[in-house]
Amino acid sequence: MKHLNQPADLANGNRKVCLAIGMFDGVHLGHQQVLRQAIEDCHHQEMLSVAVTFDRHPATVIAPNYAPALLQTRAQRLRTIESLGLDAALVIQFDEAFHRKPGEAFIRELATGFSAIHSICVGANFAFGHRRDGNVELLRALGQALGFHVHSLQAVALDGQAVSSTRIRTAVRDGQLDAAGQMLGRTFAIEGDVVRGDGRGRELGFPTANLDTRGLVLPPTGVYTAHARIGQTTHRAVLNIGFRPTVAEPDATPQVEAHLIDFDNDLYSQRIELELVDRLRNEQRFGSVDELALQITRDIENARTLF
Repeated sequence: MKHLNQPADLANGNRKVCLAIGMFDGVHLGHQQVLRQAIEDCHHQEMLSVAVTFDRHPATVIAPNYAPALLQTRAQRLRTIESLGLDAALVIQFDEAFHRKPGEAFIRELATGFSAIHSICVGANFAFGHRRDGNVELLRALGQALGFHVHSLQAVALDGQAVSSTRIRTAVRDGQLDAAGQMLGRTFAIEGDVVRGDGRGRELGFPTANLDTRGLVLPPTGVYTAHARIGQTTHRAVLNIGFRPTVAEPDATPQVEAHLIDFDNDLYSQRIELELVDRLRNEQRFGSVDELALQITRDIENARTLF
């Protein structure tokens, strides 16, 4: 999948494009429906499917105090979009200038930049432009004027409720990872860059990779088993999400630390994706670091049996 900073980067020549537009946080079942419609529109014709998305959640600019924690990093989101079979993804920088752009101007700029749009696919409640002045009705009017089709797709329902990023965030925070996975269409995963920790895990004999997960939604504190993906390799891991009550004063924010089983290489500055498999236990405070080390040994053995 080609990554675009502007429509002209596609260099599509005379080929028309089929666009799917949205934030797509989580790339859940509803998003997948919109993205696959763009792919379907390209079938049997020499056209290209393009996801149009943003570098950050719009709320971080429009209403920072209400910006949600995200289900995926941008890299995760783009990989998931690519896995569906899109030809390209345009990542728009959502800054103050873009926020103030009227919806009609946004669509007209896309039409000019891509030269020829065959179709635009969005969710039924899609709103865009400054103060959300654009909606599906405006999109259809622009389609008639500019010569493209509009697909407005209804939300996917699961258990009688619409699948949404908000609903999935709630499920993750509540520890309902199976429900979150059903709405995502895959196992929930956390991704982050490995940052320097205080070395306490190595002192205990269990070196850990400490992940920077700022801005991401996390499940409840506790100990989990996970598949740790580093580039093209996958390792078994035990993951702790919590405040480390035994080894230090409680941290202000939860720490995400992964011990990769039978692995002892330096992971600093690398990016790891942790696909959560199961929850082993709650986080707890132990009477000594020796008791903690013994419990970690048990956690690793339990993890081995689950894998």
